[in-house]
Amino acid sequence: MSSTPSSSSAGQWPPRRPSMRSKLRNGTWIVPSTGERSRRNFTLRAHQIDGPNDPAIVPVFTRQSMPQRARAAAHNVKTASQRFVKWLNSPMGRGVIKCTLAYTIASLTTYWAPLSDFLGKPDGKHVVATITVYFHPARSAGSMIEAILIAIVAVAYAEVVSILSMCTSVLFGSIWGMAGLAHALVLIVFIGGGFGFIGWAKQKLNNPLVNVGSTLASLAIIGVVTKETAVLTSVFSNQKIVQIFKMLVMGITATTAVNLLVWRVSAVDLLRQSMGKASTSLGDMLAMVTRGFLSGSENDILSSEFAAASSAYSSVYPQLAKNLRESKFERYFLGHEKIYKLDRAVVKSMETLAQSIGGLRSAANTQLGLLREAMGPPSGALSPDALVVSPLLQRSPPIMPKAGGERFFALSSIDEASDESTEDERNRPRTHRGLSDDGATASLASLRNGDVRNPLGDGAVSDAASASFRNSSDIFELFISLLGPSMKSLAHTLSEVLREPAFGSAPDYRITINDHFGQSLSDALALFNTARANALQELYMHLEFGRARSEKIQADFEEVAAACGHFSFSLQAFGEEMQKYLDVLADLKHANENRTRSWNWMMWWRKGHNKFQGTAHDAEERQTLIKPIKKTAMPKGIPDTILKRRDTYSWDAAPQASKVVATISQRLLRLIRKIARDDVRFGLKVGIGACLWTMFAFIPQTRDTYQHWRGEWGLLSFMIVCSMTVGASNTTGVARFLGTVIGLGASALNWNVAKGSPIGLMFLGWIVAFWSFWMIVARGNAPLGRITLLAYNVSTLYAYSLSQKVEDDDDDEGGVHPIIAEIVRHRFIAVTAGILWGLVVCRLIWPISARKKFQQGISTLYLQMGLIWKRGPLAILLRSDSTRSYLKTGEQAALLKYAARLDALRDSAASEFELRGPFPTTQSARLMQCTHRLLDAFHAMSLVTQRRGHLTEGERALLLFTADERAALCDRICHIFQVLASSLMLEYPLTEAIPSVEVMRDRLLGKIFQFRKEHVQHNIEGVNSNGNSSGGGGAAAAFERKLKSLGALTDVTVEERDYALLYAYALVTGQVSEELKVVAKEIEGLFGVLHVDSSLLQ
Repeated sequence: MSSTPSSSSAGQWPPRRPSMRSKLRNGTWIVPSTGERSRRNFTLRAHQIDGPNDPAIVPVFTRQSMPQRARAAAHNVKTASQRFVKWLNSPMGRGVIKCTLAYTIASLTTYWAPLSDFLGKPDGKHVVATITVYFHPARSAGSMIEAILIAIVAVAYAEVVSILSMCTSVLFGSIWGMAGLAHALVLIVFIGGGFGFIGWAKQKLNNPLVNVGSTLASLAIIGVVTKETAVLTSVFSNQKIVQIFKMLVMGITATTAVNLLVWRVSAVDLLRQSMGKASTSLGDMLAMVTRGFLSGSENDILSSEFAAASSAYSSVYPQLAKNLRESKFERYFLGHEKIYKLDRAVVKSMETLAQSIGGLRSAANTQLGLLREAMGPPSGALSPDALVVSPLLQRSPPIMPKAGGERFFALSSIDEASDESTEDERNRPRTHRGLSDDGATASLASLRNGDVRNPLGDGAVSDAASASFRNSSDIFELFISLLGPSMKSLAHTLSEVLREPAFGSAPDYRITINDHFGQSLSDALALFNTARANALQELYMHLEFGRARSEKIQADFEEVAAACGHFSFSLQAFGEEMQKYLDVLADLKHANENRTRSWNWMMWWRKGHNKFQGTAHDAEERQTLIKPIKKTAMPKGIPDTILKRRDTYSWDAAPQASKVVATISQRLLRLIRKIARDDVRFGLKVGIGACLWTMFAFIPQTRDTYQHWRGEWGLLSFMIVCSMTVGASNTTGVARFLGTVIGLGASALNWNVAKGSPIGLMFLGWIVAFWSFWMIVARGNAPLGRITLLAYNVSTLYAYSLSQKVEDDDDDEGGVHPIIAEIVRHRFIAVTAGILWGLVVCRLIWPISARKKFQQGISTLYLQMGLIWKRGPLAILLRSDSTRSYLKTGEQAALLKYAARLDALRDSAASEFELRGPFPTTQSARLMQCTHRLLDAFHAMSLVTQRRGHLTEGERALLLFTADERAALCDRICHIFQVLASSLMLEYPLTEAIPSVEVMRDRLLGKIFQFRKEHVQHNIEGVNSNGNSSGGGGAAAAFERKLKSLGALTDVTVEERDYALLYAYALVTGQVSEELKVVAKEIEGLFGVLHVDSSLLQ
């Protein structure tokens, strides 16, 4: 092969050499299903899913003749009908049908006389249908069990409040003759306190079903305490209490029967489906990320296929968590506690695999960035004696793409070599690009006989050492040529295991994991580990023999080596996590095939005994060192530790102050802090708002007006609209208003069309219910759908109840001849007033701003991340002898959950309006994207550190040698995190003096290079002194004295793999540095920049 440069590159130096990556031979890969070793061709591609082949809708009016238009219209009608029928048979369509059926059955309590008479004469029988709207049956059996439990608690709470309020009214008003005091007690204790407790429970638990249960409890309390006259007149009457209890039982029974008897859906089955989808998405992402790394091109990572796989996992992960929670109720109800714990372990393994893929993607992106940096010309090489480590290393400048220079940005695409390569080709020793075998041998001879000896053995070096690397792509190409086939083979095996369905088809979803998977994966990892060790060994020997170069170029070389080693290590770590995943699946399969029933969760008195009877996979959770963060918890904002210091520093600074005054002040302040908690403030706010609204029902002068305009429905609207944050209240208020308009409009239309006929009203109500449940189930707009049906019920069903001569003060609405216009008008005004009152209360009484919570939350998260990094990911290994990681157990999960809650707050903040302007949604989204990438980098660093059983002598010596540089680097990163957090918290602009991480990072890389150089020189002088290292030259003695002063062994043996730990640390630090730069740019775009000429003193 001629190495003469082409004419196009004749002016370039060094001349371009042919890429070895244009042909990447297939390595030996393990067939997962059989465990066999194969070398046949394969590609790393995402699996293809055949989409639906439904006929398309054709345009009608573009046809020229009327017959053609008629045929096109007929075709469209047929196609739309087929699609509609197909949708009805889908899980979503069946859910809508189930909801509509339950609603229709519940409406019979109003339209069918026997059921209506069973509920008694008082009105309000539409509550049965309303219950089926809120506790709809389009849910899994596990979710239905949870809903029933919550409904039971809500009903019990409502009954207790109703009975106690009536007893209080009778005792103080009728027996003791203090009607005013009775009304005040009912208003403050049972309205304010009762509704305030409901608001506190809504915020504290933050569960959608709890919110529904709170609405149900509010509806029941309102019907007894404010709507009926028994409490107002201090008369005890259990008629309404018994009726509400019957209605609640009938509504819950109807929706439960439909849920369990009609197309029953199991949460366990849904969990199996979501597990399969998540596993397939992970396999696709792994294949494409690895292919992108091998090809050196970002086309794979930025492709639509990768975006589709990532989007598929992002959409299925919330369903995975939701189905796991709901399956817990099914498992516990059936006595399968152990199987649930194994299901949870499988989900946690998938979460870890997803985080590992995030680390792989970060490593691949780092490679693409490094490929844009020039590696410097070989003419700058220096002799070893001239190398002096500078305290400040400068990075080589990036080279912009020029004609013929595309290889800086994308390496040659991978093409698998044929398996029919000749035996001579396979046995031919590898030579470097453009070098003949003779030239390589001569170069090796000159190296061995020159001033620099080979410390790794004469026979271990290929002939490539004589050539000088020209840029980053040269080093990557060598690494891929060495490890590419093995890396591709392992990724293919892992992706095929993930894509293989672990669960059978419906309805059983039996675990069908192949028994060969475990051994196949172990063999594949063994092959990869061997190839990885050899590839890194040879790569570093190439770097070592060409090390006579300038310091800035060598620093970049160390960074490139870090990228190579880190990605291969991350892939190895992913394979090890896959082994754990397969182990959990095997345990789940065994437990599922040998299932036993137990209800230990009911034995509350044996809780301490049963606490340690979980599976082996629960050990990590039992060892949690930090308080876990619930996924539904609202970020607190400023943490307690900072608030505590803020509340006490003034007293600490004044020791001469009175101790009594200080003690009383501190206790009073702690009490105020507890009352000022978000959940307590929200409960007080709801209670105060309910009291102020309901007092008009107890004041004699306003009682008639309250009853005439149906103020109870305004109170219910207030309870529904009141949300934790102002943004959530705005969203709910808008949906409530639109739903009220739609529901009341449909009510007036249906009543006039049906003329009061129960059959006609049932049919027309079925249509309204179908649309509403379509909004709830299919479109996910639950507030709009619920409010539409609620408004329809309180008007249409109420009007029909009036026509059946129920007991109600209804003369103003027509009595037995209902005036639908009056009914609709009263409901509209009451509901609209309740919505406005809810918005006023949420805005004026202790407003909780979502944007303020987001601002404080992201600042606290950055501050916490800076403190975590300041621990020193590698320093803690040295201090604990590699027994602890810099991330405590459970800390990574807590950070991710906290970030997820910040995303939810960001969505709520978009609905908040301030005079300063709308919430910066786009910029905040970019900030959270950077935050998630930072968390990926934190996880990647934890993977590097937590898998080291012990530190080798070489690793320990390296860590001691670079301790000062690493400590300074950690301090710098923590400092920048704190600066960014302070700017976000205070909304202050940044200055142009933010310190750079790159300087400290390059200094660390230079120190690593200094250790390598001095260690090699020490070995050379030791060999020249007949093995007596202590009797060598001055450089060797100085190196020994330095190691001894640091506490390391003087005769330490350092292998190339010992450098991998620091290389990975440098790489992840670079990722963190780049993301911090992006965060700083976003903050500058939001708050501006303070320049040196800025005038601040005013």
